Amino acid sequence: MALSDLMTRLDVPERTLNRWLAKLVEAGQVQATGQKRGRRYQLPQQVPTILPSSANHPLFSDFTLQCINRVRQPLITRDPCTYNTAWFDAYQPNQTFYLPAGQRQLLMQQGRQVSAELPAGTYAQRIFNRLLIDLSYNSSRLEGNTYSLPDTEKLLLEGVAADNKLDAERIMLLNHKEAIRFLVEGINRLEITTDNIRSIHYLLADGLVAPGAAGHIRSDAVRISSTTYIPMDNQERLARQMGLITAKAQAITDPFEQSFFLLVHIAYLQAFIDVNKRTSRLACNIPLVRHNLVPLSFNDIDKDDYASAVIVTYEQNDVIPLAELYVSSYLRSCKLYSATAEALGIDPLRVQYRQARRDMIRDIVQQCLHGDLLNAYIQAQVEKCVPECHREKFTSDLHTDLANLAPFSIAGMGISLRDLEAWQRGRM
Repeated sequence: MALSDLMTRLDVPERTLNRWLAKLVEAGQVQATGQKRGRRYQLPQQVPTILPSSANHPLFSDFTLQCINRVRQPLITRDPCTYNTAWFDAYQPNQTFYLPAGQRQLLMQQGRQVSAELPAGTYAQRIFNRLLIDLSYNSSRLEGNTYSLPDTEKLLLEGVAADNKLDAERIMLLNHKEAIRFLVEGINRLEITTDNIRSIHYLLADGLVAPGAAGHIRSDAVRISSTTYIPMDNQERLARQMGLITAKAQAITDPFEQSFFLLVHIAYLQAFIDVNKRTSRLACNIPLVRHNLVPLSFNDIDKDDYASAVIVTYEQNDVIPLAELYVSSYLRSCKLYSATAEALGIDPLRVQYRQARRDMIRDIVQQCLHGDLLNAYIQAQVEKCVPECHREKFTSDLHTDLANLAPFSIAGMGISLRDLEAWQRGRM
């Protein structure tokens, strides 16, 4: 229903009705599509914490299938459109939400697999090889890359290229490797800025676009196949709009909403001559890696479904189809990386208190503490630095490390070999 239809049925001021609708949309109890006079409100197909689905498609709701069917019609039947600044301007961080509250809660519940108190990027670093392979493979696959998953693993981990494959496909995967490494290893300094988005694009596009184009806002016009969408032109305008996108993204507090906002708007702007969607897929992982959430590797997304969902955002400014893919793929990623973390035997508490444990080991060795002096020191420090619920585990880890101290394990602790030998002699 349109707002005007609702006004005829409800005896309330328009301002009040708008406020009610905004709250219902944020809570996921009502879905809104379109802009201005074309804006329509409807009840969701299902409770928002459950993925909508259709009998005709395992991931998409009936509403999404209708949207996608429209963008799969012949181009001549669809109206040309260009960048809609009003749609972008209408988004207000922490007031507007592309992902309903129920979905965001579900994603947080499934995506939080380690302590939020761990240093940024800890989780991604522990599953780095799996993330590297999956995200490189799936992001490249969505662009038509024909490398198989085993061949991708061989290329990225062993440097062995597959036979009978195009050089561009190999470069695309190797570029993903560099961009993902940049993302994970630099997460503590990687703010959502235009410069960092350009850096990600440079790493992804180097060798795949004309010399001098990688990382640079384009000065030429671009056209996108299979859509009537005509992106914004003019390098100065594009640079200014990219700055507005990153500034708005920085203001979003929910990591999933922030992630999805980047996925939508970096691709929509088309600020680079090519490799825009790949850049959006890497950039949308910045908030997830920073908050130690499961990264999004775009598993199990059909290439044509993804392309159609993106085109719906271009032509209809409707994010629901892409949101359904985002949520379903993310939940799939959670299951995958949960199994990976379990197989790797990740010990989050050990990682969380690593620095405190090493500081205590340094003091114990340098002060040559043993017996009662050692026990008193440990008790005092543990009570001061470690919450009661974690003390037993911390103390056990500390004693294990002390029992296994060796020259190779004191690197970076500030302990000299002479200190270690003196402390070890005192134990005899």
